[in-house]
Amino acid sequence: MTDRRQLGRRRFLAGLAGGSAALLLSGCDKLSQNTTVVRVLDSAEALTKAVQRAITGRATMVAEFSDADISPAFRSNGTHDPDDATYQALARNGFADWKLDVGGLIEQPMRLSLADIRSLPSRTQITRHDCVEGWSCIGKWKGAQLSALLHEVRVKPEARYVMFFCADPMDLSGTKYYESADLEDAYHPQTILAYEMNDKPLEIPYGAPLRLRNERQLGYKMAKYIMRIDLVDSFAQVGGGRGGYWEDQGYEWYAGI
Repeated sequence: MTDRRQLGRRRFLAGLAGGSAALLLSGCDKLSQNTTVVRVLDSAEALTKAVQRAITGRATMVAEFSDADISPAFRSNGTHDPDDATYQALARNGFADWKLDVGGLIEQPMRLSLADIRSLPSRTQITRHDCVEGWSCIGKWKGAQLSALLHEVRVKPEARYVMFFCADPMDLSGTKYYESADLEDAYHPQTILAYEMNDKPLEIPYGAPLRLRNERQLGYKMAKYIMRIDLVDSFAQVGGGRGGYWEDQGYEWYAGI
């Protein structure tokens, strides 16, 4: 598939996902509470995932670009500066005291500094970010391959998903952002824990000190301000049980593009 055809498909799927999310979250609150409608949407999402993965395959790479293609201004999606005392204290110290906790269904729990993350096998990629709101930007990212971290912690056979727990509060109750990926996306070579953007350390509006780049998914799947990673066998004990903060508000869990 040529880059142009692949980009066309990404634009189409991004718009489709954005439209369905907007339908649920704008004038259709009653529909989103209707169990029959939710079941229909869930079955459609499962079909979309199955068809796309059948077409693209496990190792299919998204289009990558050159330095000349990098957007002059890259928009910041979601939170721009977490209103959280612990995070703000870490930021004031340049994230020198920040640690990533990794736990759940693994053989070797870890607590990693940013230097530890930087010591893992890394990847640099220039990719297109497609937001559910309808905009896109191209940026250059460098980070540790998530697969390398999973290799270090030794994932247990019963694990099915990777959960990302973040520092940014999302509502007045203080609920912090959370998101997930299945193991197929987690082990994909372009799925990285990014600590640099456009050849500079990641800045706060873009998720410092560490954010997920899951390049085969829409932007809301790419968790920023990551504080903890857990390997789980289901989402039942996380939030509303649908695998992510926005998914619990009605967005699709599978946002593949």
